[in-house]
Amino acid sequence: MHYRTLGRTGVKVSPLCLGTWNFGSAADRDSSLAIIDHALDAGVNFIDTANSYGRGASETIVGQALRGSARRQRVVLATKVHFAMSNDPNAQGNSRRHVLEQCEASLRRLQTDYIDLYQIHRPSPDVPIDETLRALDDLVRAGKVRYVGTSTFPAWQVVEALWTAHDLGLNRPVCEQPPYHLLDRRIERELVPMALTYGIGIIPWAPLASGFLTGIYRRGQAPPAGTRFARNPETQRQRKMHDEAAFAVLDEVEAIAAAKGCSPGQLALAWNMAQPGVTSPIVGPRTLQHWQDNLGALDVAVTDDDRARLDAAAPPGRAIAPYYEGAWGPRTVR
Repeated sequence: MHYRTLGRTGVKVSPLCLGTWNFGSAADRDSSLAIIDHALDAGVNFIDTANSYGRGASETIVGQALRGSARRQRVVLATKVHFAMSNDPNAQGNSRRHVLEQCEASLRRLQTDYIDLYQIHRPSPDVPIDETLRALDDLVRAGKVRYVGTSTFPAWQVVEALWTAHDLGLNRPVCEQPPYHLLDRRIERELVPMALTYGIGIIPWAPLASGFLTGIYRRGQAPPAGTRFARNPETQRQRKMHDEAAFAVLDEVEAIAAAKGCSPGQLALAWNMAQPGVTSPIVGPRTLQHWQDNLGALDVAVTDDDRARLDAAAPPGRAIAPYYEGAWGPRTVR
């Protein structure tokens, strides 16, 4: 395992991050624990969860897996805050009240006294960034959080956070977690150059486009039972994952993978890991078999010829299937 530096920190993380979005929902407790055990035994030391995953179910399972174990000290444990945790209008967003309250709740569920990486799950245009950063800085100074980051922030809002942190003498974000895969390469336009300039680590979510790049979805066929698009077909339509353009990219991925003797998903992950600025793609397996296939990407080498073929099929900086469309309005000034 060749570990990578997370942004401008001195922390080393594995080139694949175990995402736990499915834990406690599509993956039951026993399956989730088995995946975590396998990941740690394989040398993966980076685990990402969020308070909103199963309204705390994912964090609870991760906490059980690491409880009373020396493994906790070797794990870089990341979680997130932003989404609603109840019907209370104050139990959501990036306000100081919500961030501090949910950090305490996450610490209890994770059965730990510190979070290695605490991330703001989405921007909140109605909350001044200095309010959020001051709350995060207090958590760092209290020893409850070691580093802070963002998720699905556009480049300008990451820079705003960096400028505000510098201006006020606060701990700055060290990484950004954007959607990124062969079907949506828009972060290459501004986010990646910004991250490379300012030392921001990039830990992409959905590097397999919700499983599309594994080849599980086929032209003219209904999504297989149990898959994400079977559970939510509207998401598939919104993201244009059923369009011919998306399947044309998959055709090239499958052709290159067949020549290398690896799975399409392994090739797509290996490509992602090798992209400029990327620290550690987050994979969210539903089964141990899925995770074992994901891990095989570490042994796949992507050549310049492979990259040229993939660039021709999925042009840099463009979105063939727009995976995420954020509503990033102007910041409310108080």
